[in-house]
Amino acid sequence: MLTIILLIASYLLGAIPFGLWIGKIFFKKNLHDYGSGNTGTTNTFRILGVKAGISVFAFDLLKGTLATLLPLFFHINGVSPLIFGLLAVIGHTFSIFDRFKGGKAVATSAGVILGFSPLFLIYLLVVFIIVLWLFSMISLSSVIGAVFALLGILISVSYTHLTLPTICSV
Repeated sequence: MLTIILLIASYLLGAIPFGLWIGKIFFKKNLHDYGSGNTGTTNTFRILGVKAGISVFAFDLLKGTLATLLPLFFHINGVSPLIFGLLAVIGHTFSIFDRFKGGKAVATSAGVILGFSPLFLIYLLVVFIIVLWLFSMISLSSVIGAVFALLGILISVSYTHLTLPTICSV
């Protein structure tokens, strides 16, 4: 029962639309009416400025991290922390608090990776920064980062799969 409650809490945590709320409360602007119409970090930076963008980035990152760490905090076994993080990402993208609208979930996804594998996040951050430096496009940097994340996972799984019999036979 606790697991189900925490899974729902992960979705609800991810669904908190920090960009929308910061825009409405502090700037009297609805992010849905400006730029891409998303409530995430990138649109917040573009529409509300650096301070608001950094705040939204930090909150979105932390909600992904917190959701991923919930099973650790509550000693939940049998469900991967990544499932909790995925629900936060889904919550961010389809927020119940914002008529099932949201952001692209790049910062929230980074938070999930931070909670699960901080070193892997550093690797992806390096990729993101290099692509951003070369092309000056956040969206391209995010997509290339996601591709490198998938490649990193596939390589890791392949390597683990190949070496598992060796480890088991020792």
